[in-house]
Amino acid sequence: MTRPTPSSAKLRPGFPVRLDARNPTATPARPAMASRPLPLSGRKETVVHGVGLDSNAVRQSMVTKLAQQGLTDAAVLQAMGRIERHRFVDTALVNQAYEDTSLPIGLGQTISKPGVVCRMLGLLRQGSPDRLGRVLEIGTGCGYQAALLSLLCQEVYSIERLRGLHDKARNNLRPLRLANVHLLFGDGMPGYAKGAPYAGIIAAAGGEAVPTAWIDQLAVGGRLVAPVSAGAVSAGKQVLLVIDKTPQGIRQTVMEGVFFVPLKSGIA
Repeated sequence: MTRPTPSSAKLRPGFPVRLDARNPTATPARPAMASRPLPLSGRKETVVHGVGLDSNAVRQSMVTKLAQQGLTDAAVLQAMGRIERHRFVDTALVNQAYEDTSLPIGLGQTISKPGVVCRMLGLLRQGSPDRLGRVLEIGTGCGYQAALLSLLCQEVYSIERLRGLHDKARNNLRPLRLANVHLLFGDGMPGYAKGAPYAGIIAAAGGEAVPTAWIDQLAVGGRLVAPVSAGAVSAGKQVLLVIDKTPQGIRQTVMEGVFFVPLKSGIA
């Protein structure tokens, strides 16, 4: 399936970006970071004393366990073996960073368990042998999934509605110098039309339904992965929903049950 790629002729905002709450289409701020990325393999690691979490073996052990669960997308597993999850969680929780569990990141939000992240990224890629084009992430959180997406996509736009988490993600990602990641502070419900069309859209919060704006901003040939309410099937539960935008129309596929924080509008 042919994937859309970013247009070199269209000016893209730098990193980070702030959306004006009164005018979400306002011109983004100028880049606040160096534009040239430093290869992950060449970065000097800061040792977290006493826990050995900087060891590549620790990450590979997590990757092995994910593969044993049947999560087999090689590109996603490789990315998860490179991005250090413990750098995105609070210091008091670093010893649990590579366990397959969600962890609190403040403001009532969580970093999703590695198994769920791996599954959703695999669904988003739908077996593509190449990097995806431009992707929109709804709910930056602490920035972990945005870092993974930076290795899997040509360009990443990530929106966070909570100022505290937007700032946390910015601080977490700054040392990685990921020039293809654009952080936006604003309401994710309307998506981000200035970056559309997107080869993929992925959400880290679940609502009653997928906002129409997201589907409108998805490119033909693109895929959207988001948790949604199971509705009448199972009250109070959520399922993963995959939406493919084809030349013939929209195709929806309901996947397994999940649990995500609720999707909300507005900023705070």
